[in-house]
Amino acid sequence: MDEFRVGVSRDFLDADGRNVWGDIGLDALGSAGVLWRYLDRNTDELLAQDVAGLDAVIFAGPAVTRRTFDEGQPAPAVFARFGVGYDTVDLNACTEHDAVVTITPDGARRPVATATLTLLLATLHHLVVKDRLTRESRWADKTGWMGRGLTGRCIGLLGLGNTATDLVELLRPFHVDVVAYDPYRSPESAGALGVRLADVDSVMTQADAVIVMAALTAQTRHLVDARRLALMKPSAVLVNVARGPIVDENALVAALREGRIAGAGLDVFETEPPSPDNPLLTLERTVLSPHCLAWTDEMAVGNGGSAVRTVLDVLAGRVPRFVVNGAVLERPTFRERMAKLGGRL
Repeated sequence: MDEFRVGVSRDFLDADGRNVWGDIGLDALGSAGVLWRYLDRNTDELLAQDVAGLDAVIFAGPAVTRRTFDEGQPAPAVFARFGVGYDTVDLNACTEHDAVVTITPDGARRPVATATLTLLLATLHHLVVKDRLTRESRWADKTGWMGRGLTGRCIGLLGLGNTATDLVELLRPFHVDVVAYDPYRSPESAGALGVRLADVDSVMTQADAVIVMAALTAQTRHLVDARRLALMKPSAVLVNVARGPIVDENALVAALREGRIAGAGLDVFETEPPSPDNPLLTLERTVLSPHCLAWTDEMAVGNGGSAVRTVLDVLAGRVPRFVVNGAVLERPTFRERMAKLGGRL
C-alpha cells in the first residue's frame, strides 16, 4: 500500500525532546506500518505548511483553523485531538476539506472525573490554605478554616456528558443529591443515573457545590455570570474543570472577595496562562491548577491509545469513534476518500 503518514504535534515534547506524557502508545503506529514523526514546529496554530503531505495528525494544544488548509494540497484525513475539548478547532473548515475531527472521551473520562473529585474535596477542605498554615508555622490559625463535608450534600453539574457521568459514579459513596443542567440529556437517561435535571438557575440555587463540566460554545460562554453567582448559597463553592470562559471571571472574583460564595476550585481560566496580576492568584479561598489537574499516566495511556485507534481506523477506511464534526460523514467526497483509504490495505 502507499505510505500512510502521521504527524504528532510538537507540544508533546519538552525542551530535551522527550514526550512530556511518557508512553502514549505511538509504537502501535509503527507496528501497523505507519510512518509517523513529530511536527517540525512547536506552534499555537497548525498551518498548511505544518501538515503538508500528512494523512493524519494527532495533536494536543495547537488550534486548527482555516489557515491549516491549503486549497492546492490535500488535507489530512483526520485530526485526532488528544483530549476532549475542541473549541480551538474550526469544525466547518475541517468538514469543507473532508477532514474528520475526533476527541478521546474514552481516555479522558475517568482521569478528569477523578481530578474533579480531587479539586472538589480540596476546595471544600481548604487544603491549600492548610498547607500554607503548616509551612508558615501558623498552627494556631487552623481554627479559622473549618471545612465542609461532602456526604449528603447537593452537587450541581453544568453538563452531564461522559465525564460528568463518571463523576456521578465516583460520588455515590458520599450519598449526595445530584442535580444537573444539560439540554442534550433526557430526564429518563439522567434519572437512570440517579440525577435530577433542572434549568441553570435552579442548579445554582440548590447546589452546595456547582461543578462546570460543559463544553465551551457560544451558548455556554459566561453561562456562570454575576446574576447566577448571586443565586448560589453563601456556603457553596464553584469548581470549573471545563473551560475558563464559561465562568465570568470578574464576577467570580467579586463574589469571592465579598464572601458571597465560600470558595472556588479552578483548573481553567478565561485567559491561559492567567496574568500575574490576576486577583484569583491572591485570594485565599481558591484552589488553582494550571489546566493540568487530570494529567496522569492514566490519561496519557488512555488518550494516546484512543487517538492512535482513530488513526488506524481511518487508515483502514473505517469511520472512527468520537467524531465531533458529524456533517463530514454525509459528504460524498469524504466517503470516496474513506473508500480509497480502505482500498490501500
